Formats: sequence, C-alpha cells, structure tokens
Amino acid sequence: MPIPEDVTGEEIDKDVRQELQSLPKTLAEDVAKNLVMVARLIDEDPERAYAYSRIALRLASRVAAVREAAGFAAYATQKYGEALAEFRAARRMTGTVELWPLMADCERGLGRPEKALDMAGAPEVQKLDKAGQVEMRLVAAGARRDMGQLDAAIVTLQSSELASNSVQPWTARLRYAYADALLAAGREGEAREWFAKAVEADRDGSTDASDRLAELDGVEFTDAFVEDEEQDQVQDPAQDGADRDEQGAQDEDEDED
Repeated sequence: MPIPEDVTGEEIDKDVRQELQSLPKTLAEDVAKNLVMVARLIDEDPERAYAYSRIALRLASRVAAVREAAGFAAYATQKYGEALAEFRAARRMTGTVELWPLMADCERGLGRPEKALDMAGAPEVQKLDKAGQVEMRLVAAGARRDMGQLDAAIVTLQSSELASNSVQPWTARLRYAYADALLAAGREGEAREWFAKAVEADRDGSTDASDRLAELDGVEFTDAFVEDEEQDQVQDPAQDGADRDEQGAQDEDEDED
C-alpha cells in the first residue's frame, strides 16, 4: 500500500523506534512508516489501518510493538480472534500486563464473557495502573451485561473512581457506562443524573453522553440544511397562483398574435 510522502517514520514513539533498531536500517524505516499509518488511520479508517498493520507484521513479526499495533488494528475492525492472538504475542515478548483489559474484552467479543470475568479476577489486574484497573472494571461490567446480569454490572461499576469528583481520562467513560447500565435496568432518573455527570467530564467528546441526555429530556434535533431544502421545494401557494396567472397572460398574448 502507498505511503504518503509526508510520512518519514520518525513520527513514531521513541520507545518503538528503539525496538526497531534491531532491524536493518531500510527495513526498520519501512516498518516505522507502516506503523505511523496504522496510528494515523485507526480511528477514521480502521480497515486501512488494519491493512497497513498486516504489512508491518509481515516485515517484522518478532517486534513486540508491531504485534501490539496489529492487535489494536484487528481490535478496531472487530477481528477479536486475531487481536487476542497478537496481544498475547506482544505480552509474551514484553512480560507486561498493560494489554490485559483489552485481551479480556476480546474474550467478550468472541462470545466468552465468563472468560473475561475470570480475567477480571486474576492476579494480573493488581499489577495494572489506575487507568488499567478502571478499564478492567468497564470490561467486567460489560461481561455482566452480556450475561444478562444488569444489577451485577451496576454494582461492578460502583467504585471510588466513579464517586470521585475529580476528572481523569477515564471519568467520562466510567460515568457513561454507569448511566447506560442504570437506563438498561429501568432506572431512568438516576441514568439521567449520570449522563449529565458524564457530559461534565467529557471534555474531548469521547462519548455521546450529551445526545443520550438530550434524548432523555425529549429534545429532538433537526438538520437545518435539510429543512431549508424542503422549504425551498414547497412554494408559497399565493406565489404559485401568481406564476400561473402570469403564464396564462403570456399564452393569451401569443394566441392574439
């Protein structure tokens, strides 16, 4: 696949660049450029990001950063079996536990929520940083919902992080998940309260909490552009009649001639 001219490979993280130093220089540059494309496209065009990740994987499958990138790209395209295999490979190479919550969520994607819950109770979770532990809690709550255990999902999300007034990178998503679980359980009043709290914390628009809150408040949004087009298509009856009269007069003049 073509690489844009503005991509040099130098854009990647310095730790990844260091990993690639084990490769011949030209090969390392090619791999780096493909990894840059994965990072650039994974949100807006995950299928293309996945294609670039497969190229990087073909070139350097023994580099942990490449396996991890391939895992993220597969995860973004809902290829959970592939993603899980790549995350496991990256974990074997690095020995870290950072990917544990994603691996558990892949189990959910594969229809194995019980396995995800087992992973949520594993010793590896205690080795995660705070962000990782919150992510694991979100996965565990999702697994409970997969199994139809709504009340258990709600309880799983209740934590000091949820109760805290401070806004962290995970706060909006945690509050959103809690609100969504409450709504699914029929607790609409509480759900509205937590969607509002999610909106307060969602500074970068990572959730659609504001839309969900508006729906609960009965607010309907209309597309102004479409509305204007429709109005243009519906002509004023008085004007329409005037146009017909003018046309009729022109026809009479032509008959007299």
